[in-house]
Amino acid sequence: MRLKEDVNPLVFVLFRVVVWLYSLLTYVPALLLGSSSSGSLSHPSQRVKARSVSGRPAGPYRDVAALDRLTTCLQPGVNTLDRVFEISAERFSKQDFLGTRQVLREEEERQENGRMFKKVILGEYLWLSYGQAYRAAREFGSGLLALGQKPCKNTAIFCETRTEWIIAAQACFMYNFPLVTFYSTLGGPAIAHGLNQTEVSHIITSKELLETKLKLILMEVPRLQHIIVVDDKPTSWPGYPRGISVHSMATVQALGAKPENVSRQRRSPGPGDVAVIMYTSGSTGVPKGVMISHSNLIASIAGMAERIPDLGVNDTYIAYLPLAHVLELSAEMVCVAYGCRIGYSSPQTLADQSTKIKKGSKGDSSVLQPTLMAAVPEIMDRVYKNVMLKVEEMGVVQKTLFILAYNYKMEQLAKGSSTPLCDKLVFQKVRALLGGRTRVLLSGGAPLSAATQRFMNICLCCPVGQGYGLTETCGAGTISQLWDYSTGRVGAPLVCCEIQLKDWVEGGYRSTDKPCPRGEILIGGPSVTVYYKNETMNRENFFVDKNGQRWFCTGDIGEFQADGCLKIIDRKKDLVKLQAGEYVSLGKVEAMLKNCPLVDNICAYANSDESYVIGFVVPNQKQLLSLAEKRGICGTWLEICSNPVMEEEVLKIINDTALTAQLERFEIPQKICLSSEPWTPETGLVTDAFKLKRKEIKSHYQHDIERMYGNM
Repeated sequence: MRLKEDVNPLVFVLFRVVVWLYSLLTYVPALLLGSSSSGSLSHPSQRVKARSVSGRPAGPYRDVAALDRLTTCLQPGVNTLDRVFEISAERFSKQDFLGTRQVLREEEERQENGRMFKKVILGEYLWLSYGQAYRAAREFGSGLLALGQKPCKNTAIFCETRTEWIIAAQACFMYNFPLVTFYSTLGGPAIAHGLNQTEVSHIITSKELLETKLKLILMEVPRLQHIIVVDDKPTSWPGYPRGISVHSMATVQALGAKPENVSRQRRSPGPGDVAVIMYTSGSTGVPKGVMISHSNLIASIAGMAERIPDLGVNDTYIAYLPLAHVLELSAEMVCVAYGCRIGYSSPQTLADQSTKIKKGSKGDSSVLQPTLMAAVPEIMDRVYKNVMLKVEEMGVVQKTLFILAYNYKMEQLAKGSSTPLCDKLVFQKVRALLGGRTRVLLSGGAPLSAATQRFMNICLCCPVGQGYGLTETCGAGTISQLWDYSTGRVGAPLVCCEIQLKDWVEGGYRSTDKPCPRGEILIGGPSVTVYYKNETMNRENFFVDKNGQRWFCTGDIGEFQADGCLKIIDRKKDLVKLQAGEYVSLGKVEAMLKNCPLVDNICAYANSDESYVIGFVVPNQKQLLSLAEKRGICGTWLEICSNPVMEEEVLKIINDTALTAQLERFEIPQKICLSSEPWTPETGLVTDAFKLKRKEIKSHYQHDIERMYGNM
């Protein structure tokens, strides 16, 4: 997507001449010195990524490097997670491993709406080395054993992403205690369900979560005996139910360090033993437990690592996504295997402009300067829209330079060339938003819009590897090659799995479709898991082929393009048939309309008894207030969002975006409702990966649905 150019053609020509002269001055000396680097990138069209191994359009498709066999481990014999950590602790013993930022002080700050909001001033990162972290995990695991935990018995963790989470996880891997994970945003009934289903007796949590969420359900979890708090033992709550003991993590580690406990022989896990039972936040119904073995996770991280070149001790990864999500856990396990540093952060402290960072002080990315980062599209969409808003506010000269550089770099990327002058003079400040050293940005959890992906490629000066995977496949599926700057695709299958397409006749998708085969995506390989204690859903969603390989039926619709790259084009559950017989893909509509600057988030909705689509929109506050001012509409934020005139104005702009995106008329929402509150995992309207919970959104906005369909 090019930026609109209201630029004098002569200015554009002069810009190109300057860039050409700079390129010549940097290229010729390099040539004279014998360097083979000319600032060119490998052109995507020159490489084949994957192909069908059966010769049939339906596949299965594999990466060309895995045509003979799928990858199952990082290196021969290293097939359990404790062994991976043990080898890294030996190789990188004195290297920095886990980093946590010092909290210097906290201040209450009054917002424009009168509410008080806590701001923090943070110091430098303090680091544990690989050797120190290994000893801490070994002692903690030994302490859990001394507290009565037994091999193959489940231990739960209900905690925010932080250093202690990964130490506790490594301890459980070492001592063969399957780790049951929960999102910190899950509600009480969902947590109680998971704890009871897995028969947990020991749980690891934080002081805040214990006192706000966990304590409310303890009476509903009769098997629970020990609570281990990762920070100081809480004192504000006077009593616990009879039979439950509360310990600090430090106390358990001290217990495990005692000679009589250290000398106890631990039972190491085998490749087929359960490593993690991961409870998904789920977009529908009660959360499901996904049973992940050591071999599942090892295969997954081997496949992911193959797509990230030159991983090693010079890399720093910034960790802020929920570790209870398979994307974050897999990413951190990759870092463990290659000796990378992991610095912990949170969405509220990630950047200088983040909500909890005191104005004038540094966010985590500015201090840590990571080289590796994973993100969900929701976060990248925010960065994109905030920067583009700032571009609109620039003076004429600055704005013209930005537009020229943006469009010029987009042309050069398409040719496979780099743009060092534009990167240095124009995009350096944008790149500094994430610390200035990011070399790989991985996107997963939901589809990334083409506009946002292109923006990240250009302005952050680093490749964006868009991936596709599910908890049921241990996060493994596809990741685009880093030299592939095309948009809208999720890349070729990883070397640890294969993909085939299954005809979905009702939706009109067949593997014989021309020019590209289409159908439901099925993923098979050593990374494919099963559900915990749910045979009905296992039969519905998994099958084992004649070779003994397990496959997962994703419910997503994809198409394989000529080079073997996958594109996600639909989802079975998102397809709705309107009254007149037209099929509408709600996910497709949402992906297109998210490119509208006025839209921070959107949920399309259609009732099969009706003839048109409606939508619920979380508007961009700055853009909507500006539009209200132009239309002479005043009031509080709630009043502006509830104003019918504003609904009509936003609908007109959304319609323009929809027509530009070439949506069919029947796909475009005819009525919308503006939400004054953003959708966060805490509201229960989106998952922790910011996927829409359609059932909850429908229930929440039922009154507005009836209003927009004229049933009131």
